[in-house]
Amino acid sequence: MDQQSDAAGYLEAGGKNVSLVYILYLVSILFGFTMLVGIIFAYLNRGKAGGWVDTHYTYQIRTFWIGLLGSVVGILLTFVVVGIFLLIALLIWMIIRCIKGLQLASRGEPVPDPQTWLF
Repeated sequence: MDQQSDAAGYLEAGGKNVSLVYILYLVSILFGFTMLVGIIFAYLNRGKAGGWVDTHYTYQIRTFWIGLLGSVVGILLTFVVVGIFLLIALLIWMIIRCIKGLQLASRGEPVPDPQTWLF
């Protein structure tokens, strides 16, 4: 297998792309823009692979939107200090969701409840 076809596997719908999106989400802790790249991949590839992979794309899309909502609320509440704790909890929530998703994807398993707000 050459490097070009291996790299293309990460861009096409499937298990490698699902893992890439989770990694982009985690890297966004340091470089925020990578989450935007991840959400674009999730939207572009949802519905193309089918099966267990689609549950991950749904889970990733919901992670993005719930995280964005929580971030806005947390930022607004930083003026009354509560927001700082909310943002810390949100960071932990996102890390747990991404690690759980990576573990399931590495085993080729679907997300049990991709619509959940929790983990």
